[in-house]
Amino acid sequence: MRPIAGFVVLILATAGLCGTQASAQQPYPPPAGYYPPPTPYTPAPPQPYSNGPLPPLGVPGAAGYYRDDTGEPARPYDPYRQGAGAPPGYYPPPGPPQRTTAIEGLPPDEQPEQGPRQDLPSQFHRQLVDYVTTEPAGTIIIDTAHTFLYLVRGGGKAVRYGIGVGREGFTWSGTERISRMTEWPDWHPPKEMIERQPYLPRFMAGGETNPLGARALYLGNTLYRIHGTNQPSTIGHFVSSGCIRLTNEDIEDLYSRVNLGTRVVVLPGSDALAAQRALVR
Repeated sequence: MRPIAGFVVLILATAGLCGTQASAQQPYPPPAGYYPPPTPYTPAPPQPYSNGPLPPLGVPGAAGYYRDDTGEPARPYDPYRQGAGAPPGYYPPPGPPQRTTAIEGLPPDEQPEQGPRQDLPSQFHRQLVDYVTTEPAGTIIIDTAHTFLYLVRGGGKAVRYGIGVGREGFTWSGTERISRMTEWPDWHPPKEMIERQPYLPRFMAGGETNPLGARALYLGNTLYRIHGTNQPSTIGHFVSSGCIRLTNEDIEDLYSRVNLGTRVVVLPGSDALAAQRALVR
């Protein structure tokens, strides 16, 4: 029995040795095509703004925040998220506004004049004249029949400007007040004018070629204005759709002398064409 027991002890010892050698060997490499699972991405917790105003639209701010179109801090933007796309609340910055002078759309009587400027008759030059009226100083008086605008100075004096007025069928009279004053105004032809002239541009940016010229004084809630012109040679004529036009130099001068609320008196244009013929002679 003893020899058998010794043989068993020898086998167990050998097995223990083999187990020790096996545990010392390197592990087998992973099979082909096997990849360990990815470590999940955990974005940093959002942080509130610390200093300064909100960044402008579409510009990254502190801690990855963006400003949306409400002006409030938006939710954090995770650029690593699949399909993240553009940041929340982001809109591409708009390009410069498309402003056109649209000269080609103007009718012949509104086209800017070309070539050397012709001097106006002397009576249409801006000048201080004697003018007796019961209207108080600061009042604008439109003498439609004789195409003059008077700015009453008081003491029997007024500054007189040559003007262009409404053509036959478009003259008007009444009393208004200046309700709005604009430098280099844009031109939005009213729907009444577009109905008569559907080829007119719907919008024209302010500038030297604009029919409204350098300044515009809007009269009450009417469609009428006292404004400059891109056709200075029309001063002294009945050419407009009811507005009162001056040269750009004269409207700039008048603009500097009046205020919102200035009273404007438009006299009737009776026998207006006859008065024009008399001036031409």
